[in-house]
Formats: sequence, C-alpha cells, structure tokens
Amino acid sequence: MNVPPSFKTRRQFIRQAACAAVGTWALTNTIRDLCLVNAAMAQTTVTDYKALVCVFLQGGNDSNNLVIPTLTSEYQSYAAIRSPVLAIPQSAALPIFPSTSDGHTFGLHPACGGLQTLFGEKKLALLFNVGTLVYPITRSQYLSQGVAVPPQLFSHADQVTQWQTSIPDQPPTTGWGGRCADLLASVQPTAKISMAVTLAGANTFEVGNTISQYSVSTSGAIALSGVTGARLSAFQQILGIDEAQANLQTQAYASVVAQAVATGSVLNSAISGTASANYFAVPFPATTLGTQMQMIARLIQAAPALNMKRQIFFCQIGGYDLHSGQTQITNGVPDPTQGSHAVLLGEVSDAFLAFQRAMEQLNLSQSVTSFTASDFGRTFPSNGYGSDHGWGSHHMILGGAVNGGNTYGTFPTLAINGPDDTSTGRWIPTTAVDQYAATLASWFGVSQTDLSTIFPNIGRFATPTLGFV
Repeated sequence: MNVPPSFKTRRQFIRQAACAAVGTWALTNTIRDLCLVNAAMAQTTVTDYKALVCVFLQGGNDSNNLVIPTLTSEYQSYAAIRSPVLAIPQSAALPIFPSTSDGHTFGLHPACGGLQTLFGEKKLALLFNVGTLVYPITRSQYLSQGVAVPPQLFSHADQVTQWQTSIPDQPPTTGWGGRCADLLASVQPTAKISMAVTLAGANTFEVGNTISQYSVSTSGAIALSGVTGARLSAFQQILGIDEAQANLQTQAYASVVAQAVATGSVLNSAISGTASANYFAVPFPATTLGTQMQMIARLIQAAPALNMKRQIFFCQIGGYDLHSGQTQITNGVPDPTQGSHAVLLGEVSDAFLAFQRAMEQLNLSQSVTSFTASDFGRTFPSNGYGSDHGWGSHHMILGGAVNGGNTYGTFPTLAINGPDDTSTGRWIPTTAVDQYAATLASWFGVSQTDLSTIFPNIGRFATPTLGFV
C-alpha cells in the first residue's frame, strides 16, 4: 500500500480511507480488520498490566438514595418529595468530603460504610447524573422533542443494551468492552485466555467481533472432572470433537470444545494457589457480588501465569427493580435505612472494600479500575414502597488510579418539573454513557485517535473524557 506522505502513519491512512468509504458506524463494524492491521503492523507490546471491572447493578439502582444531599436547603427539597417512604434521615447519611467543593454537601446511604472509607482514602469517585444519550439535551428540548433521545427510554432490556453498547441510536452488534478488547488484542499475542471474562454469564458489554467472552464460575472454570483415557476418547466421539473428521463444521466445533477444555484446565491451575479462604487478608463477603469479585481478584493475581496484560471483567448483582419493598415497613412505619435497597447497597459497599484491599495486597491497586453501571436511575418520588423506572443516575469508580475523594458531573436540581426533570422525577442526564465509558477506555489504553472507533457518537459531546481516572 502506498501511503501518502501527508499521513503520519499507515494506521491513520487506513482509518481515514475506511471512514470516507463506509462512514463512522460502518467503521465500528470493521474493527476486526483494524485489529488485524494493528497486529500486522506490530503495535507496541505493552509491559504494564491493566484491568477494567464492570459491576452491573441489574434492575435500575435508586441512586437518589445512594448519594444524599445534606446542605439544608437541598435536603429539605429531598425530604419533601421522598418522605415518608424513601427519605433517609439527614442525621443517618454518612458524610463525605469531596476534595473540590461544588457548593453542595453530600452523604452516602447508611449501609455504605465501606464506600465512605474508600471515598475518604481518595480511592472512590462519584459521577453524577449519567445516562444514555444520543445528543446532549435540555429539558425544553426533551419536552419539545427537538432532540433525538434513545429509543424505548425507561425499558429495562433496551436501556441495559444501550448502556453496554454505548451506541443507543444503532442496532446492537457489539459492546463497548468487546470493541476495546478487539482493538487491544494484539498487545498480548501469547494470552492463554480471552481478554473478556464474565462471572455473570453472557452479556452484551463484552461482545466483540474477534474477542469472545469467557465465562467463569465463582469456583473457577467449569472443566471436565474424572474423564480420562477411554472415557475421554468416548466422550470426544459422542460430542463429535474428533479433529480428524473431514467435515469443516465438525472440525470447527471440535476445535472450540477442545480449546474450552484446555483453557479451563490452564485457568484452574493458575488460580489454585489462591483457593484458601484466608488468602486475601480482608475476607470477601459471602454474597452474590462478594464471591464474584473474589474470583476476579484471584484471576487478576493469576494474570502473569496466563500471559495477560489487559483484562476486562463483568460481574452483576440483581434485585434493584424495587417498585416495592425498597423500604422496610415496621408496624406500618417506613424505615428507609433498612429494607431491600439497604441490603443491596451494603453488599456493594462490602464487596468494593474487600476488592480494593485485595488489589492493594497484590500491589495492583493502580492497575485495576472498577466501575458501576445499571439499567437507569429511578424516579425521585416513590410509587408505593419503592420507585419507578428513571433515566439519569449516579455511579461509582474505584481504584488506586482513580482521582478519588471527589465528585464529577453535575448534581441534578431536586425538583419535580425542575430544570433536570422530564416531568415525573426522572433526571435528564447531563453526562452521557459515552463520556463515562470513553474515560475508562482511555485509561485502559485506547488512544485518543481511536476513541471515535470505539464510541462513534463521542464527537457529539463537548468533553469526551471526564478526568476521574
């Protein structure tokens, strides 16, 4: 290929030629070819290790009770709408003290003592009012329908997909984590497992064109046990994985199954040294999220043995779709400091604290960044003993590389029909998922010039990255 002298690199030439030919969205779907080009051009091999950990709060977290305004005037607005069912008492909120004041004061839900500790240690940051956006939008534009919004707003299935793809105005084909993995796969040519590992089964976030997500249980890889010799031979024949078969489809199937069996054995061997309950000095809670994050910590510890330089993990905890039961009712009196939501937030808080301590024990705190995602936020007013589907929500970013102890984004005005409200207490996002994800991807190793490949809509937003990491 003859590269024009005005182009600094072949990569720039290929990208711009492809973009002119097929457009930005089509370019996203040709990321497989870009990966092959990157590998052929011997992209610089990285020497450091980095991991992203997505913690998905399935069902839509009511972040209005994760972060509570404590400035007197703002708390009065909060309590006027959320009382008596959902309002956390001002005295019960756990105070946090951001390094940079934006004129507000905040507290965390009383179940979040671990998060309060991490915020105070500057290892946790809060990002306010994030949501799926096609373009930046104001309340007046929303009400007049003057600016496009993501389709099927307030729908669980659609919003989960849009959060995980970060392309809400296009049919889903790949997730943004999968696209990052596709682009960076060539930096670890001898990796023994996939860059994308899930502790919660199949997900859209890690779907790539070349990278396949690898599913691991909280006990490790699911491998063959007690099947050897003649039994293994019979098993291979039964499943049709004899690679000597002439049929190409059979050969392909055989190769996939054989690779899965081999990978499981390699992975379980690599994590065997961390199997004891007291391997990590701070025990992980025996909860759904705690056991998932413990396995992620074990896999991160095993990264050198698996030849991993970049990894993307996905874990998930359900139960956040709390139209009712969000608050504990005792003798007819609501106690919003207790109940299902308090249990869920406590689970996240305890798991985050244990995970951060594990990363510190492994001397990898600077190398691992965890972050939350969720279907959407929830309505500011209650609907019975819970809250309804919302839009914008607050999220958490954890790790030693995080510019923690601070808040980012814009805290919404807590008023029905206020400047940030659709009309029913659903906050119109002031930060896009694209910006949130692009900031994480940039830290992970995606170059500024490649951000538009991963996030084709990022140019619609004035600030592509947000500085929290």
